[in-house]
Amino acid sequence: MLNRYRALPAAVAMLAALAGAAVAAPAQASAVAPLTVTFAATEDVFISQAEPAKSFASATWVSVCGAACGSAAAGQRVGLARFKVTGIPEDAEDVKVTLDVVSARTTDTAVSARPVTGSWTEAATTWNTRPEFGAAAVASHTGFTAGTTAKLDVSAAVKGDGTYAFALTGTDSTATVLMSSRETGNRGPKLTVTYTEGSGRQTDGPLPFVLPGTAALRGSAKKVFAHYFTPYPVSLDNQAPASDYYARNYLKPDGESGKHAAYGGLLRDRPLGRDPISGDYAVADFKTEVKQAVAAGLDGFTVDILSITSAHWTRVQNLIKAAEAVDPGFKIVLMPDTNGLASVDSAAFATAMAKLAASKSVYRLADDRLVVAPFKAEGRTPAWWAAWMKTMETEHGVKVALVPCFLDFGKYRDAFASISYGFSNWGNRNPAANAALGGNIDRAHGMGKIWMQPVSVQDERPNQGVFDEAGNTENLRATWKGAIDGKADWVQLTTWNDYSENTQFAPSRNAGWTYLDINAYYLTCHKLGCPKITNDAAYLTHRVQPVAAQPSFAQTKLMKLRGGSTAARDTVEVLTMLTAPGKVSVTVGGTTQSYDAPAGVSARTFPLKAGTASATVTRESATAAKVVSPYPITATPYVQDLHYRAASSER
Repeated sequence: MLNRYRALPAAVAMLAALAGAAVAAPAQASAVAPLTVTFAATEDVFISQAEPAKSFASATWVSVCGAACGSAAAGQRVGLARFKVTGIPEDAEDVKVTLDVVSARTTDTAVSARPVTGSWTEAATTWNTRPEFGAAAVASHTGFTAGTTAKLDVSAAVKGDGTYAFALTGTDSTATVLMSSRETGNRGPKLTVTYTEGSGRQTDGPLPFVLPGTAALRGSAKKVFAHYFTPYPVSLDNQAPASDYYARNYLKPDGESGKHAAYGGLLRDRPLGRDPISGDYAVADFKTEVKQAVAAGLDGFTVDILSITSAHWTRVQNLIKAAEAVDPGFKIVLMPDTNGLASVDSAAFATAMAKLAASKSVYRLADDRLVVAPFKAEGRTPAWWAAWMKTMETEHGVKVALVPCFLDFGKYRDAFASISYGFSNWGNRNPAANAALGGNIDRAHGMGKIWMQPVSVQDERPNQGVFDEAGNTENLRATWKGAIDGKADWVQLTTWNDYSENTQFAPSRNAGWTYLDINAYYLTCHKLGCPKITNDAAYLTHRVQPVAAQPSFAQTKLMKLRGGSTAARDTVEVLTMLTAPGKVSVTVGGTTQSYDAPAGVSARTFPLKAGTASATVTRESATAAKVVSPYPITATPYVQDLHYRAASSER
């Protein structure tokens, strides 16, 4: 984030239980119920071989009949219906699609559905101008009863969102009359799609537990969003990762003409790389990130809105477009940033937010209020926000549920109470500052507000010269413990992808999916109860240098520990999730130590040493899990790099 500042409280003792205690007893998630959505025909008409030039666009029925219909030698009638399917997730499972037609009479006849391959319109189509359609039927139905619905299974022809057209054909000389949607309201052809939402499991590798399906996770009233920071999408220039903008300009000390040389380069980590792709690569990359977040069990992104005119604004719109395409159930929470929007007036801001609010992927409450969660809400006065909310309602017809995210919740909560649906704060990134989080949650609930709890991994900022001591995964576990124990209504992962502050959860070069995998466990605990560990897993986290190591590059600005942070430490942590007790052997820099780990979730730390790090879990002489960190540890780093790496035995 830009120009962020947080005053941290004095360090307090971290709860001992967070260092390695087993998590609460598991609770199984509920079964996932199928979802059904129906699409009325956007156009439908029938054509008659006996009257080849006549248009039946205004008819109140669709007639289907064989070649000998009405005793005519050439009396065939064919019905046409077009449907637009939207909102079906790309990971939908057990998909069944039926073409539903209501009969106007009882007949012992057969009707088949065939995909239409040619172009047509309801108004202009006659027998003479009929489109081409497939010779093979994808579905058939025999026997129609007046006033009842017949269902033709066209699942084989529908592959997700898109526009589909079918020709309804018959072979009988008796006409089968089907009611037309455009002329008779709700009794015309429909396409009904029934599916189960995707399992939600990552496709890159297994978790040590069964992650409940998307529908079950979203069925919880508790929501988990990740903060999306637009300066760092998957790719900035659609180049190969070895030579793209991240590699050339952000990860090298001399990048961007040396402007970041003083602190050894702007970034220490980056998104997972990919090869160049064709088409609109920006939207394609946003789709990838939405899929990653859905797979990790998240409900959506809180998107940082830094501008309403620049490339950042375009990225916000593209992110929303990607969510619409991949899964409209994945929600985008609007988070205007008062730092970036300081010069934007209220009217222009309202117009911009109303434009975004038109998307079905932008998050609204059940009562249709638009959720707006401004970052550093205190950057504008409560009176300013109240007037803006009134403008949104009176000028744009949009009611707002304000959930301000403060840098100083204690100072501003009372002033914002009357205009707010809920509260949040940006939070801290070290275990000492996150040892007791229930107070804020209790105060928000006591004021009748929901609370969005920040959950974080770490925070190291080369360009600002400051870092927090996260204590390996200790800070991540501490913030989740606060959210779960305090019964937070929502959670915000801070952040999905702010690589300049090294707070990212997103799959990255330095951690792969590890932080998201660990997070998925606690996310499930928060929403549905802790899941049963079904296979053994071990996670390693460590820095690639001791905190005090001096870089060989002529770096003039070094990161210093933030005031109030947990004391800096040089440790390798092994976090295990085990089905039963096991022996863990840990090797760091050639030195091996062993310990007995309990079933469930536990953590143990060991001194950081130059070399490599690995951990092996054995049970009855058999290897249950093994992880080898791909990140060498050195006492002489090229640039100062205090970002915790992470590796998993499961990927």
